[in-house]
Amino acid sequence: MRLARFFHDSGKKTPMDRLRIYLTLIIGPMLSGGMMIAVMSLGWYSWTSLGGAMALGLLLTWPASHIVSRRIKRWDPEWDETRGDRVKGIIPDPDAPEV
Repeated sequence: MRLARFFHDSGKKTPMDRLRIYLTLIIGPMLSGGMMIAVMSLGWYSWTSLGGAMALGLLLTWPASHIVSRRIKRWDPEWDETRGDRVKGIIPDPDAPEV
């Protein structure tokens, strides 16, 4: 039930989340490497098992970075979530502050 709150689509346009993009670069190798270590610790050394672990880690990267980004912004007392409503257009100005 808690995850449904993170992926709720309210029908309005969502602004670009730059933090999520940066977190993807950090969480992706962490998840893929963790999955590959888990597979090798189970004694599976074939290319298919290692490739499957890497693919699973990469597939879970985007949702995991989304959840971490939302939690960071929710726990930050200085974060104003309503700033996203004031963005003009689909793509915000790259020089503008994070929305």
